[in-house]
This record gives sequence, C-alpha cells and structure tokens, in this order.
Amino acid sequence: MAVKFHDYYKTLGIERGASPEQVQAAYRKLARTWHPDVNKSPNAEKKFKEISEAYEVLKDPEKRKRYDTLGANWQAGDEFRPPPGWEGFSSGGRSGGPSFHFKGFDGNESFDFFSGGFSDFFETMFGGSGAGRSGGPGRSGTGDPSRGPSRGARSGPEPDPEAEVAMSLEEAYRGGRRTLTLTVDEPGPGGVMQRHQKNYEVTIPPGIADGKRLRLAGEGGMRRDGTAADLFLRIRINPHPRFRITGSDLEADLPVAPWEAALGAKVAARLPNGSATVTVPAGSQAGKRLRLKGKGLRTDGDTRGDLYLMITIRIPETLSDRERSLFEELAKVSDYDPRK
Repeated sequence: MAVKFHDYYKTLGIERGASPEQVQAAYRKLARTWHPDVNKSPNAEKKFKEISEAYEVLKDPEKRKRYDTLGANWQAGDEFRPPPGWEGFSSGGRSGGPSFHFKGFDGNESFDFFSGGFSDFFETMFGGSGAGRSGGPGRSGTGDPSRGPSRGARSGPEPDPEAEVAMSLEEAYRGGRRTLTLTVDEPGPGGVMQRHQKNYEVTIPPGIADGKRLRLAGEGGMRRDGTAADLFLRIRINPHPRFRITGSDLEADLPVAPWEAALGAKVAARLPNGSATVTVPAGSQAGKRLRLKGKGLRTDGDTRGDLYLMITIRIPETLSDRERSLFEELAKVSDYDPRK
C-alpha cells in the first residue's frame, strides 16, 4: 500500500546535513511554538505531532540513517512504497501506546511526545516503533508484539516508554522534590483516545547528571498484555551561561585581577548552589585550572565529579590616578618580558 512521503528535514526547517545539536534545537523551538497547551490554533496538535514524528526519526542515528537511504529527491506528499524485501520496513499498521506532554519543573515548558498516532509513513518505515519506544536490555525497539515480528524486526517484550525532561543546572545540582504535570492520552472505551492531566511528585537526586534516567513505576500506560508499563524520564540539563558540562564534571571561568594572579589570593567562586572560597596560587597564569573535588554532578555511583575553574585575568578598563601611578612604577622596576 502506498503512503504519503514525509520530509522530516523540511518539517523541522533544517538541512539534511544538520548536526544532532541543530536537530534538537530546531525541535525544541518548534515544540514550544506548537505545543497544544500553549498554542490554541485548530491545527496545533496536528502540527505538534508532525514535529514530534520528525524529531523521533532524526534524533535517532539508526532511524535517520535508514531514512536517508531513500535519497533527497522525494517531496512531501509523494506516494511512497518501500522496495520489496527492503530490510527494516514493516507491513504498516498503527501501534496504540499512550502519549505524554510534560510541563517543566520550573514552570517552563519541556516537551516530548509519545503516541502510536504517528503517520502511516512512519509506521511503514519503522514498524510502529514510536517515540519513547527504545528498548532496554533484551528488548526490541521495532515491531508490534500484537502482530508478531515484522520484516527486519525482532520479537520481544514491549518496551517501557521514555521521555526527555529538561531542567536547569541549578535544579539538577541541588535536587529535591518537584511536581511534574503529565497530560496523558490513553485509549478509553471503544479505543477512543482520552486526555487527562496527572500531577506527580518526582524526587530529583542531588547532582543528577545529564542523560540519567528516573523511573515512575507503573505510569507508562497499559501494555497490550494488560500489564502496566513503567515510565522512564531521561534528564536533559539546559545549557548554562556560566558552567559547561563534561560528563559528570563542570567547568567555569574564574576571573581574577592581575595582582591576585601575581601575588596569590583567596577569592569567591560561584557554584550552581551558592559560592565557595578558593585559593589562587601566586604566579597563576591565564588558563590554569583549579579543581574543586566532588563539586560536580553525580557519577554512576554515589560519588560526584569535579568542578574545574579556569583562571582568566581581567584588566581594569579604567584606572584611578593612584592605580596608574603604581602600574607605571611597576613598569619601571620590573624586567619581566612576557614575549621572551
């Protein structure tokens, strides 16, 4: 059966060679614009589903690679049939999982979408492996267990859904209990999708790292065998203007005055949850890194990574008469030449 081709790159407004970071940025921008909870236009939900479907494919390296094998000559709306016997394509059909829409812990919107209501093109391409259906160990992310394995798919237990939840670095660093609002779409009587909101108190472990998962037991909707699936929340920490995240370590610049770098000093350094006093050794050069052990994010165990402060030397933009006089005196008595 022919289905309508979907141009996922056009949907997200990006080039075919876009990086994963560009894919994610485009999705987040469009999701915030078209999410049905904030956009009341009649076609907002349809548009949001299209955006979510495009992101589901292009964020996944395997799905994107498979999609890209179709080439660049297709236009949105063209009739499409997978070549006979092409591995990885299924015979079509829609899956029937729940969908979730998330409101961020700080009141800002943080989006992901889970549904069996993706297009026939998606179902034909990927066999119903909709958003959030990436399996854990021993699980397959493709195929529909209710129909048996499709071509190129493995049979196995139905995976638990997974969502990305964005939060600030400060929230992740300090942890605590946060309220998570879910708008859940689940099949009701007669298979009609019904939407309702649920609030959950979620415990965020202090220092949780980007990419870690939290489990909401039994909150992933009903599986086809009638058992309750778990919902996994994958933490995504928003970019921060001051701190850089490298795994479980944090990095930040530490501005110091020329005399502090030359003579040494104790200075206040900002942390995601406050401040700390650090010692700048005498003779510190720009680029020198100071390590604050255990002040980063959590590792796989109970320990934390480190916070690295990179010294940057700041020169006063304006000088008082006294300061200028002292600098001039230093220039006369010093034989230091940084260019030698």
